[in-house]
Amino acid sequence: MEQLIEDFSLGLFFWQSLLFIGLVLLLRKFAWKPILGAVNEREEGIKTALAAAEDAKKEMQNVTADSEKLLKEARAEREAMLKEAREIKDKLIADSKELAKKEGDKMLKQAQAAIESEKKAAVADIKSQVANLSVEIAEKVIKEQLSAKDKQLKLVEDMLGDIKLN
Repeated sequence: MEQLIEDFSLGLFFWQSLLFIGLVLLLRKFAWKPILGAVNEREEGIKTALAAAEDAKKEMQNVTADSEKLLKEARAEREAMLKEAREIKDKLIADSKELAKKEGDKMLKQAQAAIESEKKAAVADIKSQVANLSVEIAEKVIKEQLSAKDKQLKLVEDMLGDIKLN
């Protein structure tokens, strides 16, 4: 360090300082401004990229919220459709049961009417057979001698024994 102090030259120091200041000025004019401009430009680019990323994040959140909303709406619509389908099914079943009951009642009434008409026909047929048998019995009784009451009773009982009711 002593040697540096002994070898110190004021002229050399002046020129070195002048060159250093000149170099700093040149660097400031030609290097620092472009470097600082590039750094500032890069900083702005990063800020823009961060802002775009933030916007994209917000947009993604909005899209996610919208998709959740759409999904909820779709689920609600599906539930409504299923409920409506169940109601339609229940109505169809109830209508089918009612129709089947009406048809069954109608068939039962038709069967009862048919039975009643068959019954009336059978009674009419029986009446007709009874009338015919009565006429035949009367003919036979008249043909027989009307003098013997025992014979007449026996003849009527025999005739009634021969009759087979359907």
